[in-house]
Amino acid sequence: MNYRRLGKYGLKVSEVSLGAWLTYGGSVEEQTAIKCLHTALENKINFIDVADAYARGKAERTVGKALEEGQFSRNELVLSSKVFWPMEDEAVNNVGLSRKHIFDSIEQTLDRFNVDYLDMYFCHRFDYNTPIEETAMAMHDLVKDGYIRYWGTSVWSAKNLERVIGVCKEHKLVFPAVEQPKYNMLDRTIELEVMESTNYHGMGLVVW
Repeated sequence: MNYRRLGKYGLKVSEVSLGAWLTYGGSVEEQTAIKCLHTALENKINFIDVADAYARGKAERTVGKALEEGQFSRNELVLSSKVFWPMEDEAVNNVGLSRKHIFDSIEQTLDRFNVDYLDMYFCHRFDYNTPIEETAMAMHDLVKDGYIRYWGTSVWSAKNLERVIGVCKEHKLVFPAVEQPKYNMLDRTIELEVMESTNYHGMGLVVW
């Protein structure tokens, strides 16, 4: 397995990651999912990418169950999750990137994974209803409080990446270290603007 640095940062992630969207906790039976996870880790994939919204928490629980046997060192894993989407049908404060939702969500995610911290935590979309300063300060505090090691964004435009980095500079906050965009041979739109911003600021890209 080959590994790459996360942008300008010191964290190294495997070139191939294992994601859990539409699979774990849903269409893939639990024991099959656990076997798949173990096989990936045995073959030196170190980056496991999940989100709280995947199967409404069941994907995180499945990954957590796969890791609880203790045969894999937590220090060697790069474990990520995301926050934004509602986890219940009746959502008032249970959606978006408010400080309340971010802090409530990270506690529940850590409980489902049964770990003390995440290596990466993504803002799963841009929140037009919450001041960007509030979101950036909440993510900064999660890093400082030890809940997460790095924070990032997912499917953000170049304009919004520039906005949040400007806020972080102004308030001396921890910068977002990574963006997770959609990218493939048929959809290369990030090459027009997003990659220019991430390259300039030294952010890593972990595409889906």
